[in-house]
Amino acid sequence: MHELWSGKVFMYLIKGMDASALRQRVHAHNLSNVNTPQFKRSYVQFEEILKHAAVTGKRNFAVTSPGHIASRGGGGVGDTRVVRDNATSMRSDGNNVDVDKEMAQLAINQLYYNALSQQLNDRLGVLRYVINEGRR
Repeated sequence: MHELWSGKVFMYLIKGMDASALRQRVHAHNLSNVNTPQFKRSYVQFEEILKHAAVTGKRNFAVTSPGHIASRGGGGVGDTRVVRDNATSMRSDGNNVDVDKEMAQLAINQLYYNALSQQLNDRLGVLRYVINEGRR
């Protein structure tokens, strides 16, 4: 039963939902600072880190740039990283937040979160079915 709650797929779903929740907060933070001079947008790296971990088998990641903020998880599978985008500038005051891009990213993130939560709900539904011995 322990493997049931700590299996790879279950953990990936949980980590994906955590990353999506963090991504929502980061996009909201970017949008709230759209008129702040010299503000640089941030974004969340999750899929890239997950892919790297799957390919190399490495699961511990270090903060390699001052723009990186370490995740709460502490080096586990699919940790997230918040990265500040200092390379671009949208306006003459140094702010690089594009409202249209941020809103589109929010919509994409909502779809991603909904898909993950549906998958998690389906997996838990199977467990409920087994626990109730097939009765509803």
